[in-house]
Amino acid sequence: MSVIRTDKWLLDLYDKPIEICEKLEVLFDDVQASEIYNYLTLHGMYFPLRNGKEQVTKLQENKVWRIVANEEQRLKKMWEGPTIPTFIFPSDINNLNLMQDFNGKSGIAFKDKLFLFLSEDNSEKEVKAMFTHEYNHVCRLSKFKKTEVDYVLLDTIILEGLAENAVRERFTEEFVADWTAYYSPDELETMWINLLQPNRNILKTDRKHQDILFGLRHYPKMAGYCVGYYLVKKYMETNRLKSKDLLDVQTEEIAKVY
Repeated sequence: MSVIRTDKWLLDLYDKPIEICEKLEVLFDDVQASEIYNYLTLHGMYFPLRNGKEQVTKLQENKVWRIVANEEQRLKKMWEGPTIPTFIFPSDINNLNLMQDFNGKSGIAFKDKLFLFLSEDNSEKEVKAMFTHEYNHVCRLSKFKKTEVDYVLLDTIILEGLAENAVRERFTEEFVADWTAYYSPDELETMWINLLQPNRNILKTDRKHQDILFGLRHYPKMAGYCVGYYLVKKYMETNRLKSKDLLDVQTEEIAKVY
């Protein structure tokens, strides 16, 4: 499998996303289509709109399926990555956080599948950057021999830092996420010492893990993402390494930069 032609699914079943997700049940263990849809919408998948098929048509006109397919072949060779199915769907354009902070694009990656949620307004470079970030996750998850259920906060922030530094490496800082510039180096160092390091071993199942990662409730906005990006960038620069070199490096080793 490779990039799945979900545009054909969408043109037939756009208004019936649960039926679309029935096609995905085979990829998940003991999970129903409605649960898959609920999970994907949490990460940016669309809710049906009155003229939603126009969004699908515009994504076709923007050739996003071809762009992602070409990028997949390029990155598979560059990073010696796995062949996995990639699914592209419209993003939730009514999600203000998604539109304001991420320009209407998002994704979610597993070690054996990948989902992209895109807006018709995303440029070709933005699509490539989004796929780069998510496919880097796939490669890390496949090479880093630790089950996702055992991931702690430090594993997660390094995972995110690796992915966004891969975007920086390929497309320069012009195309990295806005959150990479939220804080100064001094602020990030303070956040690492006072917030992330003391909580580094919190499991994904703990709500505090997500709160710190995204900066929910009273935590600094996107705290985990920002510190992860900072740590990985510093490690890459200190050791003169490329993204590919870090895919199987242990989390604790990367964090030793401080």
